[in-house]
Amino acid sequence: MKNKELHRIKTINELHRLGGYDKPQHPLISIINLEGLANRTDITAVMFDFYVITMKRGCNKLFYGQQKYDFDEGVMAFLAPGQILRGEDDGVPQDLNGWMLFIHPDFLWNTALTKKIKKYEYFNYNTCEALFLSDKEEAIINGIVDNIKMEYSSNIDKFSQDIIISSLETLLNYAERFYERQFITRKITNHKILNRLEDVLSERFDSEDLLVKGLPSVQDVADILNISSKYLSSMLKQLTGQTTQQLIHDKLIEKAKEKLSTSDLTVSEIAYQLGFEHSQSFSKLFKSKTNQSPLDFRKSFN
Repeated sequence: MKNKELHRIKTINELHRLGGYDKPQHPLISIINLEGLANRTDITAVMFDFYVITMKRGCNKLFYGQQKYDFDEGVMAFLAPGQILRGEDDGVPQDLNGWMLFIHPDFLWNTALTKKIKKYEYFNYNTCEALFLSDKEEAIINGIVDNIKMEYSSNIDKFSQDIIISSLETLLNYAERFYERQFITRKITNHKILNRLEDVLSERFDSEDLLVKGLPSVQDVADILNISSKYLSSMLKQLTGQTTQQLIHDKLIEKAKEKLSTSDLTVSEIAYQLGFEHSQSFSKLFKSKTNQSPLDFRKSFN
């Protein structure tokens, strides 16, 4: 990598060539040692056309999107095809170590993992939402990765792909388990995010913004909180059992009930104030949440 520019890497072979590594032992899957990247001042930004799973230490100078790592401990990060990983202008930090596992989508072709891999939401998390591992958890992951490398480094036969796919699925399932653990162990931080979410929704529904901007979307809320929408959704499921969209709707219904019970506004006027273009849409949502129409709810107070 010679130029200070974004490099799109389409194949595993191209990855090894540009990174200065030996020719890959398998054309569709590879594991590289990050220590070989230390002192590289020519590596800035890379976009991969394949899945990337990384275990890093000493990674405080790497970015994913606009987010910077702010820790030096061992963490895992997951990139889906088309996402960008970049370093600072002075290159890769000298103390960086760990590994990167690259999986070309073609390797998953005609396997159950082709579709299943898309259900793992952490491939869409920001890097600042990476997975912190305990020493025991890290040993489990490293053991699986060692087995994958040993398998594709051996003589390839008709069983090789199935064995590697099975190991990949085990790795991804462990990662999902460890993320759920992280939502629990980082409860204080996550509850602060939940409290901030409540403030954001209250402020939005109590202001005139609804008339101008309409109902807040999940992405709107995530952007205000400066976290990814997928991470927010996963976190809320663990804390509340509800999705971000459900919490937005709950706040909406709460505000609608307040207006229906304390004002003489028509249902159409209330719907308009709550950001709905059509009152029928508001009435349908209200009834789905309360088992009552807005007018029936209002009558119950008379």
